[in-house]
Amino acid sequence: MDEKNNSRKVEKLLAVKGMNDILPPDSARWEALEERVRQLMRRFAYENIRTPIVEPTALFVRGLGEVTDIVEKEMYSFEDRLNGEALTLRPENTAGVVRAVIENNLLYNGGKRLYYMGPMFRHERPQRGRYRQFHQIGAEALGFSGGEVDAELILMAHALWQEIGLQDVALQINSLGQPEERNLHRSALIGHFEAHMDVLDEEAKRRLHLNPLRLLDSKNPAMQAVIEAAPRLIDFLGEASRAHLQTVCNVLDANGVAYSINPRLVRGMDYYNLTVFEFVTTKLGAQGTICAGGRYDYLMEQVGGKPAPAVGWAIGVERVLELLKEQTSASAMAPLHAYAIVTDSQDLPQVMRSLQALRAAGASVLMQASGAEGMPSMKAQFKRADASGALFALIFGADEMAQGSVTIKALRDASVAQQTLAVTELPQWAERLQSKA
Repeated sequence: MDEKNNSRKVEKLLAVKGMNDILPPDSARWEALEERVRQLMRRFAYENIRTPIVEPTALFVRGLGEVTDIVEKEMYSFEDRLNGEALTLRPENTAGVVRAVIENNLLYNGGKRLYYMGPMFRHERPQRGRYRQFHQIGAEALGFSGGEVDAELILMAHALWQEIGLQDVALQINSLGQPEERNLHRSALIGHFEAHMDVLDEEAKRRLHLNPLRLLDSKNPAMQAVIEAAPRLIDFLGEASRAHLQTVCNVLDANGVAYSINPRLVRGMDYYNLTVFEFVTTKLGAQGTICAGGRYDYLMEQVGGKPAPAVGWAIGVERVLELLKEQTSASAMAPLHAYAIVTDSQDLPQVMRSLQALRAAGASVLMQASGAEGMPSMKAQFKRADASGALFALIFGADEMAQGSVTIKALRDASVAQQTLAVTELPQWAERLQSKA
């Protein structure tokens, strides 16, 4: 039998649509952002929490609201084949954090400030800045009722934009008040939209009596005039709700943070009350929100815990990085310090001992690997060293190995003289190199 005809072509497997690989050098931009966030969280005294990617479906149905796009259309939900449990890949992480806080009794001795990073999942049409697996960085302050904590979280996000050099970002704020105020507004909204039924699309008609606030999110051009004329929730706020919003604004004013009050800002989850806010940009088209959040004082009770106030936000990592890429072409990756050039593969054990000492001193070092025929030529190695972006080449030639030394050649700055050092001096050289950075 012909071997060629007997062989079967193996189908090439691809990533799931809307779920992307993050590859070098882009992954360095992710690492740089994540490290900035960790430093920021330490300064604000927020602690890291890591929750499962899979949660009970009921957690999101109860927490986000049944009549929301996320629950109705976007969740990846499935039945556990072993026990029939209804499970969901998390579409957001606030509900998961609240579940973990309740389950582990984290508020037993007072409020908690927490943050997380990780992937979320929503089945929606992939487009720029919006994917089916996407990543969020979130901060949650649980057990605190004052508006100053809402403002603290906004200040934290604002500080991040400044540190990473993000431009063209605007802050919008609103208050959703308390349930009784929203009920009055709800009745007024229903009456308003019922008077314009001829303009409403089928989705709006379906949601009108279930959750009329969601109609304000509609992007249907034919409905925009009616939406703009709809009663504003801010006009139904009582004295306490107005005072809470004023506290937030006072702190922002004192810190020079610009904002605008957007009375149409409602957010897409049902668990919010009082303060809601978004940081938006005009540079990413329709996906202009890069950070959003607000207060959710009733979510703890909704998912089975004791009542406790809370507030938080989440950042869309892909959107922030996309915006940074628009604004700068500079790589977020720190430069490679050195590239090791080795002429004889038999010297590799000794060379690698020197490189380990360099790395222990904090230097980043890439080593030329040998092939089936030994080490590539010096010319080929220098070409790769230059392409690597390394600041220096470390030359371990026959003469250097015989003398227990290494030749150091600058690859980026012609004014730096070539030098030869004993290999025992490499750690000190690495420390001097980093002190100049």
